[in-house]
Amino acid sequence: MKSQKALDSLNMFVGDVIGGIGPYLAAYLRCQRHWDQTAIGAALSAMGIAAIVAQAPAGALIDNTRHKRLILFVAISVMAIAAVSVVYMQSFAAVMVAQVMYGVGAAVAAPAIVAVSLGIVGHACFADRIARNEAFNHFGNVLAALIAGVLGARISPDYVFYTVGAFAVGSLISVLFIANRDIDHDIARGAAASDDESGHAHLPIKTLVLFGLSVVLFHFANAALLPLAGQYLSEGSPKDAPFYISVCIIMAQLVMIPVAVLVGRLSHRFGSKSILLVGFAVLVARAFWFTMGNAPAIIISGQVLDGIGAGIIGVLSSVVVADLTRGSGHFNAVRGCVIAAQGVGAAASNVVAGALVQRYGYNAGFMTLGAIAAVGLMVCWLGLPKMKGAQTR
Repeated sequence: MKSQKALDSLNMFVGDVIGGIGPYLAAYLRCQRHWDQTAIGAALSAMGIAAIVAQAPAGALIDNTRHKRLILFVAISVMAIAAVSVVYMQSFAAVMVAQVMYGVGAAVAAPAIVAVSLGIVGHACFADRIARNEAFNHFGNVLAALIAGVLGARISPDYVFYTVGAFAVGSLISVLFIANRDIDHDIARGAAASDDESGHAHLPIKTLVLFGLSVVLFHFANAALLPLAGQYLSEGSPKDAPFYISVCIIMAQLVMIPVAVLVGRLSHRFGSKSILLVGFAVLVARAFWFTMGNAPAIIISGQVLDGIGAGIIGVLSSVVVADLTRGSGHFNAVRGCVIAAQGVGAAASNVVAGALVQRYGYNAGFMTLGAIAAVGLMVCWLGLPKMKGAQTR
């Protein structure tokens, strides 16, 4: 189907647009603009806070509109303008405004893609479609990182942001090739189709809360691991640390590509809950693996585990929400609340882990994050119903 191929292309391009600016912005503002750490932190926080606050309203908007392609087009355009404008904006206030725009655009674009995907393929094929989205997304991230790295090093750091703009243009062209007639807007918001009486008449609030809590715990445990590992690595290999950190990022993305494809298939055979538990278990193992030392081989191999654990959660979090909200018509609003909650968990992760490491050392930080991941595993195991494929049994 033409629209599904356009979705492949869109996910390949848009991954860098949604998540591409953050890792580079701090270094750019520090080295090119000579901002102090407080100002840089404020700029990064502005983007993150805007994205968190906008998640639930964005989901509700997407649930209640049949103009999803238009919303997606506008959101990507806003992010492209915000990214490229960083090169030309000099004042603190202007950069802050750009980062807020970027955060809001990302909060709208990501769920819009998920909703369009559900509307095109329906619940039965949703796990496979999300898995395909994630695989193309990770491939695009690797490609963009390589292009931005080469252009930024060989020509100018400005080209990192131009790369985001170029990938945004590719995303916009892809959106134009998605046919509106291929999108069932009722299914896209989680409402049952006219011939589908399955699903929940009402939202299973308790189960959704427990799932949301487990996802928050996952991101709380996961978000600080790579930054802490990078700092730990830099103490042992200060000169080569930037290279090794880049290898870590690319390694995780490369692993996530086959993992995403496999998760879509395995969830039909073993059930979404079983695969989620594997993702949590891998995160626990990764946290304790980092206590083995700060040699580059240990840190990089730990990122293989990140590719597995985060790859599983990246696919199945949307699939589980779609299953639990099926028939309610509130899929995107609920998913927005879950994403916002996990954003809060990720933000708190760096603060808490940083304080632990400063006072008790790296191993205490890694072990604490591993214990939190274990709690998330227990919540997922005890709190979620048994699921087979995309449907609860």
